[in-house]
Amino acid sequence: MALAVRFHDQRPEDAERSLREEVLAGFAGQPKATPPKLFYDRRGSELFERICRQPEYYPTRTEELILARAAHDIADLAGQGASLVELGSGASRKVRLLLEAMQPASYLGIDLSEDFLRASTQRLASDYPALEVHAACADFSRPLTLPDGFDGAHPLAFFPGSSIGNFDPPEALALLANLHELLPEGGGLLIGVDLVKEREVLEAAYNDRAGVTAAFNLNLLERVRRELDSDIEPDQFVHRAFFNEAASRIEMHLVSPRAQEVAIEGERFRFAAGESLHTENSYKYSLEGFRELAGRAGFRPLTQWTDPQALFSVHYLQRTRAGLTPPAACGA
Repeated sequence: MALAVRFHDQRPEDAERSLREEVLAGFAGQPKATPPKLFYDRRGSELFERICRQPEYYPTRTEELILARAAHDIADLAGQGASLVELGSGASRKVRLLLEAMQPASYLGIDLSEDFLRASTQRLASDYPALEVHAACADFSRPLTLPDGFDGAHPLAFFPGSSIGNFDPPEALALLANLHELLPEGGGLLIGVDLVKEREVLEAAYNDRAGVTAAFNLNLLERVRRELDSDIEPDQFVHRAFFNEAASRIEMHLVSPRAQEVAIEGERFRFAAGESLHTENSYKYSLEGFRELAGRAGFRPLTQWTDPQALFSVHYLQRTRAGLTPPAACGA
């Protein structure tokens, strides 16, 4: 029978601004922009799972393929007795590939969404009864410490999904520097990183024919209308995603085709015709560019794996004695 998940509440007091605060600040900005974490209400999470199954969306299946082929090599690099720390806890096929290859004695899932964290770690505890499962409710974009009672003497941190791409480069460097401080010298970081490739492939992945990504993007406005006092009409906006080659990133926007004014929580916001709300960035790296970024944060690249088409990469990094960048909160 599975052991109960050992829960650790490590949320800072100001971990999350309320939806109201985030939306009002984002709509008041110039340009207007909201953080991608606002996508993930229950409906948004369901839509994202559907995105991952779309034929145009290569990252999920490609990363799974890489991990399936490299799992035993990863286990060898991590070494016997390694524990597994997952950033963005999940009960997906990706972490299960590692659990089965590494056979760690302990697992720590870290996520800021308590309900999701508890559900996902309990599923893992039920499916792996010999595994000691810990859950830390924490913001991994800020400095972290391993919780008391977790055997983290020899941890491998796992950050899948190219989630590093949602952070602007200075924020990504700060996040990596924070992970450097989390890990002991010689500890490993296994991280998925999406690669620069043909514009057509990138843009198709964020503009699937079934319109699931468009629905996911527009659900942000649906959430505003559901959860806040607002007259915003989602059908008066359109999804737009494109590759910004100069910045090496996919940008997602919600565009107002016509001039309009919307009310949110008693405040009014004007959109000019063609003006957009910028909802997400997803940065794409070269292998060399990401290795250089990791090196600046104090990690030594040991190896990386890619698929035959070089769509995606998984990097195994080792924490060195000192980082070149002091730890800081992302966005600081």
